[in-house]
Amino acid sequence: MTAPVTVLVVDDSPTMRGLLTAALRRDPEIEVVGSAADPLEAREAIKRLNPDVITLDVEMPNMNGLEFLEKIMRLRPMPVVMVSTLTQSGADTTVAALELGAVDAIGKPMDGTPATIAFAELAAKVKAAARARVRPRGDAATAAPAAPGDYRPNPDLVLAIGASTGGVEALLTILQGFPANCPATVITQHMPASFTRSFAARLDKVCAPTVTEAEDGAPVKPGHIYIAPGGEAHLEVSGGAAPRCRLLRTDTVNGHRPSVDVLFDSVARLNRPMTGVILTGMGKDGAKGLLNMREKGARTLGQDESSSVVYGMPRAAHEIGAVERQLPLQRLRPAILDLCAASPRADTTAA
Repeated sequence: MTAPVTVLVVDDSPTMRGLLTAALRRDPEIEVVGSAADPLEAREAIKRLNPDVITLDVEMPNMNGLEFLEKIMRLRPMPVVMVSTLTQSGADTTVAALELGAVDAIGKPMDGTPATIAFAELAAKVKAAARARVRPRGDAATAAPAAPGDYRPNPDLVLAIGASTGGVEALLTILQGFPANCPATVITQHMPASFTRSFAARLDKVCAPTVTEAEDGAPVKPGHIYIAPGGEAHLEVSGGAAPRCRLLRTDTVNGHRPSVDVLFDSVARLNRPMTGVILTGMGKDGAKGLLNMREKGARTLGQDESSSVVYGMPRAAHEIGAVERQLPLQRLRPAILDLCAASPRADTTAA
């Protein structure tokens, strides 16, 4: 029998600690081994209990969650799932935590939402975190070279990227080196509702292109990156000569809304040049859609196992033949830009 995933719950609210503990204990594959009210207690509990995963509140006394997370990732890297309020400040802090190396995040119950609903995905996120590859801060290898100053994207091409667990760090690594005139880019990243606007704003600050949360009807054009709104709708791209973002408020697909498969399938219908990329993430969302894109003539790339926080989505896509070539994270950006250039190099995805 497989040993249960051991979890330490860290939150300054006794009520929230109780709700988190109850939600996790409903899963027989998880054992809550302790709880702590602040980072000072948590530090001692980590030494004593050696948990597989920590759930960490963003706002606590004595030391806030971000400061504590930074120390964890620098001194004793381990899987952390952030538990955040769904306010703007909570969302901003959560995005910063994911950038620091937290594996995933979940929102606290708000506006009368029962904890059973708010924490419905908590156990799955914790178990995925236990399997994640967590690296020390600064262990991301040498940055990929910046795009050449004379870079010209194929003006007709659409670049579609899908990511989930670990995707914040992966997308930052790739997009921070995109030129201002990057290929027209659409992204579905699995994130809780309200967090994607903060993520788009963060990307917009550190990236040369314009990055926004996608709005229905927005034109998809070079120099712009569009992030699917979390939890609200699926992002599609439609239109012939003038492709546009479309937000589809329908049921979940593969358990997700937005779904990577929905985005990839829509791009496959465009009848124009396209490139698809699938990054780190739990599950298999995006695999079939990427295969659809490849069968319609798209060039496709996947993140490799060694650099993925969770090698789920890229593995699923690779196993069904959706991925032309797998690459480590640090080599993906130049490969993507080559495939999306006005005159891509012929050997970019050579085996």
